[in-house]
Amino acid sequence: MEEINIMGKKLIIYYSYTNNTKKIAKQIQKDTGADICEIETVIPYSGDYNAVVDQGKQEIDCGYKPEIKQISVNLADYDTIILGTPVWWYTYAPAVATFLSQYDLSGKKVIPFVTNGGWLGHTIKDIEKACKNSKVINSIDIKFNTDKMVLSEAKLKNWIDSL
Repeated sequence: MEEINIMGKKLIIYYSYTNNTKKIAKQIQKDTGADICEIETVIPYSGDYNAVVDQGKQEIDCGYKPEIKQISVNLADYDTIILGTPVWWYTYAPAVATFLSQYDLSGKKVIPFVTNGGWLGHTIKDIEKACKNSKVINSIDIKFNTDKMVLSEAKLKNWIDSL
């Protein structure tokens, strides 16, 4: 049986609360054909938006990492991880913190895409710290005004094409 070379395979892995990050992940998948996997918390966030924002601030402030469901892919099959996260209080979402603490991305290229409604904060620097044995490259900051992307479709397409 012939061995299949899987080097160069890309995986989009993302967490999304309001579906903005999910929309971008699906667009990247559509345009690149990369595999895709969602990071899901065992206990979904509930309550209105402001209650979740308050809970998120508390979780970020104390370094809480919510339990996440096991991902459905073998990361060893991929050398490039396209990592999507919303910005929660100037950094990546707690569910992404859990993922980065539980799964080893050493030796992989990590390409972050971050969605936010205001300010990127130190999200990319925090991803670089968490992925210190990876090569973090080609990140993009995608702002939303509620559910409408502020970044032009052309700029997003150019970034996706560069992947």
